[in-house]
Amino acid sequence: MAYLVAAAKVLGNDAFRYVRELVDGNDAMLEFVTEIDGIAINGVDIIRFDPTGRIAEFKVMVRPLKAVNKVWEVMAAQLAAARG
Repeated sequence: MAYLVAAAKVLGNDAFRYVRELVDGNDAMLEFVTEIDGIAINGVDIIRFDPTGRIAEFKVMVRPLKAVNKVWEVMAAQLAAARG
């Protein structure tokens, strides 16, 4: 849960927007774009729902490499701050 909260704070800024949605049964992939510190980020949320409609799996993938490095840097700081 801590990772999802940190990701929402890090990625969910004013630049964040979903640009594509693919749904197949209990699986969904949502493509998003955002920006952190001037670095353009492109990524996908891959979600699998259980038979009751609850999220069973949630995976986030980000590109390009400089975006991965920036997200890692900011996420690490966010998680450290949350731990106190």
